[in-house]
Amino acid sequence: MTPEELARRANITPATLHRLLAEYQYALTDEMAAAMTDTPADPIAAQFIPDARELDIAASELSDPIGDAPHSPLPSLVHRYPNRVLWKISPVCAVYCRFCFRKEHIGRRGRALRQREIAAVAAYLAAHHEVEEVILSGGDPLTLSNKKLQQNLAALRELPHIRRLRIHSRIPVVQPARIDDALLDLLTALPQSLHVVIHTNHSAELTANARAALHRLRARGAMLYSQTVLLKGVNADAATLAKLMNDLLDCGVKPYYLHHLDLARGTGHYRVSLDEGRAIVAALRRRLSGVAMPTYIVEIPGGDGKIPVGELTAAQEAMLRQSGIY
Repeated sequence: MTPEELARRANITPATLHRLLAEYQYALTDEMAAAMTDTPADPIAAQFIPDARELDIAASELSDPIGDAPHSPLPSLVHRYPNRVLWKISPVCAVYCRFCFRKEHIGRRGRALRQREIAAVAAYLAAHHEVEEVILSGGDPLTLSNKKLQQNLAALRELPHIRRLRIHSRIPVVQPARIDDALLDLLTALPQSLHVVIHTNHSAELTANARAALHRLRARGAMLYSQTVLLKGVNADAATLAKLMNDLLDCGVKPYYLHHLDLARGTGHYRVSLDEGRAIVAALRRRLSGVAMPTYIVEIPGGDGKIPVGELTAAQEAMLRQSGIY
């Protein structure tokens, strides 16, 4: 879309669009553009088209809402849990979710890792034998070229204590043509088991091409999981979520996490309360079999990690109320 077309689609003035694009990155793939409709409540547009409400920033909203920084021994590495690390290997995404918790740190604000930075991560992992799982994130790791991706993956090849490679990506859904034989050959040549976590929030995203890409990953031995964010105006009802979870299972994807929305800046129009979320999840449980039911989790601001909502302590609930999530 041209800026003029995007402003019309978003129902905002060019000046407001300019302010939004100065603050947050924008991108939309052809696959998602083709899946979008002109209806006011289109769930794809609600996720990817800029919205003037993003400029309404609550005092409780944060530029680092999940607290990556205190757990980063290296700029691209997050070591929050003893046995696994998250490695941000790409600075960009194929699409930019308007609710992203890293929305201020990706896109034009980042760059691909240099060889010396990759080497520093390899040295860190070699020295930390307690780490058995590496999670590739970003940005979206599958936006990298195969050559650049290979350079990153080479850091893991000679580390026998790394048992699993986990890739968090929207690419199989939003840019399914990327899941081709060359990429699959690269990913499946590693000694680690391959786990791919697909981010998708509505069944409208699961186009025929996306479903084919998921089946290609499964056919090559990748284990597939999903993560979904609970979003007002997109999927905040049991019927919509039930359809998504069942559709994912049909594609060989195990529903994994349903995320309560983090306190990213300018995301208040997407937010439901934890009590509303609990009610939706209770209704969802009555609609789904156990294998289709994701775990409803919330990230504790400041870096304490993910907690299943059903396991929150009274102290954690009080902290969430104080933070503004509640």
